[in-house]
Parts: sequence; structure tokens; C-alpha cells
Amino acid sequence: MTATQTTDALDHLEALESEAIHIFREVAGEFDRPVILFSGGKDSTVLVHLARKAFWPAPVPFPLLHVDTGHNFDEVLRFRDDLVERLGARLVVARVQDWIDDGRLTERPDNTRNPLQTVPLLDTISEHRFDAVFGGGRRDEERARAKERIFSLRNAFGQWDPRRQRPELWNLYNGRHRAGEHVRVFPLSNWTELDIWNYIAREDIALPSIYYAHEREVFRRDGMWLSSGPWGGPRDGEDVVTRTVRYRTVGDGSCTGAVESDAATIEQVIAEVAASRLTERGATRADDRLSEAAMEDRKREGYF
Repeated sequence: MTATQTTDALDHLEALESEAIHIFREVAGEFDRPVILFSGGKDSTVLVHLARKAFWPAPVPFPLLHVDTGHNFDEVLRFRDDLVERLGARLVVARVQDWIDDGRLTERPDNTRNPLQTVPLLDTISEHRFDAVFGGGRRDEERARAKERIFSLRNAFGQWDPRRQRPELWNLYNGRHRAGEHVRVFPLSNWTELDIWNYIAREDIALPSIYYAHEREVFRRDGMWLSSGPWGGPRDGEDVVTRTVRYRTVGDGSCTGAVESDAATIEQVIAEVAASRLTERGATRADDRLSEAAMEDRKREGYF
């Protein structure tokens, strides 16, 4: 890479960083009770890093919210708890299991809990009266997310209507909402997966270890390597083998697949992502393969 190319790349990341910091400060000025969705994944970790920069040297003025499916990877939960302790942040956890235990939700036959996150999310937003909810969604991830504005209005039922999208010209954002409504805010909208990784490298941001190549016992299902866990599997005929893998995204273990990879360093991950022709969700998330409009249907109901 030439000196000119390096400068251009840094300028690009600086522009994305500046936009995200501007969005955080806009929300702080416009809303009363914002919250940051935080799963311990790479995008939400970058989100928290940007929030720290936006308000430094003061602490981040918003709590973090994790909708815990109960089917998370142990490495990710440990990372989440360590980061929260290190920052001295307030963490709100909505556990899907609590909603199952008291009958507000019913376990799915396929044992996948990703689609069950919507009700706990909306109930927790309502309970805490959060009026702005930061998410780490990016437009390059999936077609429904590509439709979303940076400030995305949700009605009193937490639902998204793409026909109610507001124009966003000249970095001007409209946060107006009625009582009971809230706004989802996506500071990473204009970032790509490669931008995220280049920024992680530049800022030396720590991530859960499963984002890097490691040996793991996995089994093959629907073209993906899945890991055994409390979510069930393998089924009859699904042989467990040891492979060197890493995860491009983290989520419910029942539907989040690993990819075979030797990328054990951030430089190797960046090279691998740059060469990939599949989005991370398209390659590793079974819940997005349920139908052509799986993500959009869930977003209309109130999903991330």
C-alpha cells in the first residue's frame, strides 16, 4: 500500500468516525433516555468505543442493553461482562428465558431463539422508557437494513414501517416522536464490514476471541458449521468434527455459523474479509435464510 493509499484510507475512517460521533452527540441533545444495544459483538463494541470518544473525558451517559437469548457463546458473555466492568457502565439484561418461564414466550420447535428477542426488547424499552435506542446495524449487512435511515422511527408498538422513513439531508436528523414511540439510531449505517475491521485495527479495539481462528468441535448443517451447546445439536447424521474456524458475526448459537479460516490475526482477518464476496449474515446466519424477507418481517415487528 502506498503512502497516498494509506492517507486516503485513514481519511475515510476519520470521516466515518466523525459522522458517528456527531450522531451520538445529536441524540444526547435531543433525547431524554437513550440506551445502547450491546451484544459483545464487533459492531456493538465499536459502537461503545465511538460513544466513549464522543463524550470523553466524561463517561458514556447511556446504559447498555443486552437481549440475552440464553444461547450465547461463553467467550462473548465473558467479554461483555469484562468490558462493562472495565468501563463502569450500567448494563441492563433482558433474558429471553425469563419470558419463556412466565409464559410470555413459547420455545420454538427448532430451538432457535433469535426471533424470540423482539418481545423482551420492546418490553424492556417500554419498562425503562428508553426513547432512543442505538444499534450497530449497517446497510451492507442485509437488504432490509439497507432501507433503514440513521434515525428510524418506531411506533407505539415498537414496529417499523419503511413507508414512514424520513428524509435525511445534509446530516440533519429528525428525532421527533410522539409519547410511547421511540427512535432506533444507527451510527454505523454507512460503514462496511471491512471498515469495521480496519477501524478495529487502527484503534486497537479488543474483541471476543471467537472472531479469530481457533480449533472448535462443529457439525455441518445447511452449509454452515454450527457448534454444540445448550441450544441443541447435532442431530442424527450430523457428525461432530474438529475444524479451525472463526466467527464473522455472533448471535444465538443455534443459528450462527462459523467459517473455516486460518485468520488468527487482525491483519489476516482484514485480508480475508476484503476477498470475501458473501456478507457476514448471508454466510453465517441461518435465521436470515428463512425467507426472502425474513429480516424485514422481523424488523416490522420490532426486531433490531
